[in-house]
Amino acid sequence: MLDAVLDRFTRLHPRVIDLSLARMWRLLADLGNPQQALPPVIHVAGTNGKGSAVATLSALFAAAGRRAHAYTSPHLVRFAERVRIAGALPSDEALAALLEEVEAANAGQTITFFEATTAAALLAFARAPAEACLLETGLGGRLDATNVVARPRAAVLTAIAYDHQDFLGNTLTEIATEKAHILRPGVPAVIAAQPPEAMAAILRHAEAIGAVPWRRGVEWEIAETPDGFSVAAAGWRVTAPQPVLLGPHQVENAALALVAAHASGLLAVTDALAAAALPRVSWPGRLQRLGAGDLVAELGREFWVDGGHNPSAAAALAPVLAAWAAEGPVDLVLGMQTTKDPAGYLAAVAPHLRAIRTVPVESAPAPFAAAALADAVRAAGHGNVTAHAGWRDALAAERGEAGRLLAAGSLYLVGEILAANRIGAPD
Repeated sequence: MLDAVLDRFTRLHPRVIDLSLARMWRLLADLGNPQQALPPVIHVAGTNGKGSAVATLSALFAAAGRRAHAYTSPHLVRFAERVRIAGALPSDEALAALLEEVEAANAGQTITFFEATTAAALLAFARAPAEACLLETGLGGRLDATNVVARPRAAVLTAIAYDHQDFLGNTLTEIATEKAHILRPGVPAVIAAQPPEAMAAILRHAEAIGAVPWRRGVEWEIAETPDGFSVAAAGWRVTAPQPVLLGPHQVENAALALVAAHASGLLAVTDALAAAALPRVSWPGRLQRLGAGDLVAELGREFWVDGGHNPSAAAALAPVLAAWAAEGPVDLVLGMQTTKDPAGYLAAVAPHLRAIRTVPVESAPAPFAAAALADAVRAAGHGNVTAHAGWRDALAAERGEAGRLLAAGSLYLVGEILAANRIGAPD
């Protein structure tokens, strides 16, 4: 039932994606404007780290005994992963009923898949009691389907980098300006560390509309501690444990979430709350070790997955790979979409890898052919590369090898692997 209604929305998709809020406003009006009945909203945009920030915020609310809805994308295995109602995944039957309600209100008019599913999520969130609603943008900010909340309690901008240039612009100034449009007058704008031109664009927009900047390095700071990190703003300081999500960038994401929760006024963020929440953060598919499952048993070696797919995500991954390479060989199973930048991705990760095996990603909308992706690997200067018909063939070739194995480059690839492994998939 759920798959059928999702497929019907896919067929209503515009022939060309034209970012616009007109369809969304029309559909929401026909649904009774559920966006006006949401619990207090924290809205999150950016290029990388959005999902990690939302996952950390979710853990903070749960640890405080407060209910929080969360909307994220894409999903890895089940569509329901996108919509957490008061912290819990809905059943496929409940989601199908919501989507059919949206379908009836839409009455066959042109709508994008993301617009329809966002409307269903907002409908669910408006009807279920909660103390907060965490919304992650899908693409950009200005014309994103989530950008329909008049006054959130806080807006959050994670690290901004190059991605989706065909929709958002070819410079960091253009991309940052698009994402900065989730800011609102008088509302805290919690901003991660940014490239100078991105920060300048964000601040121009914030000043123009009267948003209240909370900038990393100005209004708030991070400091390393023996067991983790501390984060401080005016009159407030919290010491937190090391995040369970790996990589130096995850300290930044965790700190951003702590500041956002504090700035929103929705939680009293203390050392005790941080200590209770951060070990509970779960964000599958982002530098995740698969500790058990069918595929792990077959491989007989340490197996990791990571859905990062752009150069800035690769730069965040590189220090982890460097540390692994110092301990032993690291091999990569790589699948990407043709809309991504393999040269930029490989520039950061390839120096730390022994072997790379390229694969097509069957579930992706625009997958690279394995041979073409292998050519990109060679062009990046890495000669030990083999193209495979699929990721299962690549894993079979890696069976019993020494060292760590990582599958990366696409969330679609990670989703396929998590579904096949069964253990380690989101629940």
